Amino acid sequence: MSVLEIKDLHVSVDTELGSKQILRGVNLRIEQGQTHAIMGPNGSGKSTLAYAIAGHPKYHVTSGSILLDGEEMTTLSVDARARAGLFLAMQYPVEIPGVTVTNFLRTAKTAIDGEAPPLRGWIKDVKSTMSALRMDSQFAERNVNEGFSGGEKKRNEILQLELLKPKFAVLDETDSGLDVDALKIVSEGVNRAKENTDLGVLLITHYNRILRYITPDFVHVFVAGQVVESGGPELAVQLENEGYDEYVKASAAAAAAIASAEAADASAASVAASASSAAPAVNA
Repeated sequence: MSVLEIKDLHVSVDTELGSKQILRGVNLRIEQGQTHAIMGPNGSGKSTLAYAIAGHPKYHVTSGSILLDGEEMTTLSVDARARAGLFLAMQYPVEIPGVTVTNFLRTAKTAIDGEAPPLRGWIKDVKSTMSALRMDSQFAERNVNEGFSGGEKKRNEILQLELLKPKFAVLDETDSGLDVDALKIVSEGVNRAKENTDLGVLLITHYNRILRYITPDFVHVFVAGQVVESGGPELAVQLENEGYDEYVKASAAAAAAIASAEAADASAASVAASASSAAPAVNA
């Protein structure tokens, strides 16, 4: 059984004003076949966690580990992490002019497996998966995401997920911008991938609606770069009804208490240093 383990992960991000710490000690353990949902308010660091796992160069791991079956991922390149079994479905999939969906998929599959898939079987798999995702077969010859609607881009992400067969998938707000029909189709694709490959899923979302179709084993509340509470599917329902205010206020109060304690320690150290320097020398 494969395991993705995140240990005391601290991550900073480059901004115009310099480096800014976003993640402040994240701990998660996801086993293959499990679905973990991350829920939290805007700006809490959920997408930073996704990009840090995938290896985005803008996000810097300052301490902690990301382990896949015991192997450290933070030292690996993005493509090496993909070959190891990690997959990221992006919140805002990018367009790739000049590269068709067909060529992109087969090139990616070849890079991950180390050899090209047999052509006849591959074409059959692509067509059947596109059909299951209600994607017109003509999309296969279009450039990746170019001119795609928001829903079409998200289906294309799940098409990659089903065909590339990773061990673990991070879905970064895959439900954003989807209408009810598209949400069901995308959710069905994720559930198929789980059934067919025992996929482990880290699903990042603001809302409970996608969790009505993809049932989580665990739900984690994410505030100020940390997991502040964990529970089962019932926690997602509670969050939908009550919001995040309680957790945001508790996190702010805890941060203020820590800052106050650190200030007091610094003041005490300064006083001690001043007293030491002012003390008269004693001759032996």
